[in-house]
Amino acid sequence: MERLTESERVMRGAARAVDEAIPAAKADRARLRAVVRRYVEREGLVGPLSDKQLWGHVERLVGAGQVADRYRKFAAVMVNNEVWRPVLAKVPFERRLLLLPQCLRDAKRCQGRIDQYGLLCAGCGSCIIERLVGEAQRLGYAVLVAEGSPVVMALLESGQVEAVVGVSCLAVLEKVFCYMEAAAAPGLAIPLLQDGCMDTSLDVDWLREALHLSEAGQDRLGDLVGLYGQVQEWFEPAGLAEVLGPGGSETEEMARVWLGKAGKRWRPFLAACVYATARAGQLSREERDGGSNEAGGGTLQKLAVAVECFHKASLIHDDIEDEDRERYGEPTLHEEHGVAVALNVGDFLLGEGYRLIGELEVASAARVAMLQVAATGHRTLCAGQGAELCWRRDRRALSVAEVVEIFRLKTAPAFEVALRLGGILAGVDALTLGVLGRYSEALGVAYQIQDDVADGRGTGEAAWAELADRPTLLPAIAYERADAGGREQLEQAWRGELNQTEGAAILQGAIGRTGALAEAQRLLDRYKDEAVGALASVHEAALKMVLRRVVTKVFEDVEAMGCCDEYQAGDGDSSGPIADTAG
Repeated sequence: MERLTESERVMRGAARAVDEAIPAAKADRARLRAVVRRYVEREGLVGPLSDKQLWGHVERLVGAGQVADRYRKFAAVMVNNEVWRPVLAKVPFERRLLLLPQCLRDAKRCQGRIDQYGLLCAGCGSCIIERLVGEAQRLGYAVLVAEGSPVVMALLESGQVEAVVGVSCLAVLEKVFCYMEAAAAPGLAIPLLQDGCMDTSLDVDWLREALHLSEAGQDRLGDLVGLYGQVQEWFEPAGLAEVLGPGGSETEEMARVWLGKAGKRWRPFLAACVYATARAGQLSREERDGGSNEAGGGTLQKLAVAVECFHKASLIHDDIEDEDRERYGEPTLHEEHGVAVALNVGDFLLGEGYRLIGELEVASAARVAMLQVAATGHRTLCAGQGAELCWRRDRRALSVAEVVEIFRLKTAPAFEVALRLGGILAGVDALTLGVLGRYSEALGVAYQIQDDVADGRGTGEAAWAELADRPTLLPAIAYERADAGGREQLEQAWRGELNQTEGAAILQGAIGRTGALAEAQRLLDRYKDEAVGALASVHEAALKMVLRRVVTKVFEDVEAMGCCDEYQAGDGDSSGPIADTAG
């Protein structure tokens, strides 16, 4: 088969006019990129930017006359590129992915084949894909020639890939912002010069510039997958023995077994993440100043175990208070050993948590601050749990505001204590600690609302009965919206005057009639947005990325995205991805 020169391969697509939403001349594109770069540097923008923030900056550029109105989408791509460019430059080539669209190929002459992952290039030379794939792979990139997000998201999730350089049309790039922001993944996007899925072309020099972008020797976001594995190892018997010392009494042994039981280890992982990413951002500055407050790995490990001690103690006490019989698919501690023993083990774990913090090899001021954070969180959590227990003793109608307040008290402290302790150990400033507090509060409320939404979408009688047995959001919304008769029925269900079947039916009917589920979903989205919005003040890119990824991970907010044909046909969801399963 005839092998085309590179200029012929590029120009085959260039026979079509450049899309009107993109500057046609290379010089004009370069000028616009320079305008956006100066703006991003002047504003000190750090990724990820939320969809609202991104388009807000575009509006400012258009309003100032620096970007023509017809280039709004192109400018949005440029703003997103510029906030990620310095971050991506620090990621090694072998941890990057090049994503190319299949529409760059000559469909009539292409000898490659397409499987579930995309195009397998045969190297026939009929298009530019062969050259681009070869150049990227020689640098160390992984390469995919495919539309859509499933494989990309899987690679990001696995930790095999930390950053993406992608080529696509504006129709897809406009939709992909929410995916990249949700994944907090550094990415550079090179727009195709034409929309549609055939006869497309690109600015090859621009792509090559992105491929070769490098800032060797600089700090970057660490290996979060590896860090998560390390945190899990800290709770193996050998890891716990290293921190806690040799076991002694039966109470100590039961506490240690409980610490080692299954779980996601969210809280110790969050503490470790905040420490690792905040320190990565500070290290170069401290080296320039001739000093460092770097904590040893043993110190971080001890702090992480302390965080888990607090969490596991709260679970033991919650199981007793809620009369739960199983945890992690096994009998709860009080089922196995009795309430008195379980209470004592929970109290022992609380003491262990405070002991470990008191033994940390840190400055006295930092140790005092950590103990204050832990004590305040402990007190707040008990106040929230107490409010729920008092309600169970004297059941009454609760307003939405009252339920949200209980959520704030019960759940937010668990996140906040972990994040703040990691931040204090890393030596972050007061502004960042304040951000961690606002972020934790919104995240905790959203976490509880998600549980209620999941129960409200359940089909079993037990799920509906659960909503009536504790302070929950859906019944509160239904109560506020119900008429007098509906309120009386809900009060009867709360007071236990109906059997489980009758109560569940009344609750399900009231929630359906009042649209409570849709309102709860709106509130869930609002609090998730508040958590993300709180990060706007964070100027350490790695820390901001980690905290954004936590929101995505907890709420599983990334779904598969199709190719540009789907969006042009009207099948794409312009509202962005929402998946409300439990994290």
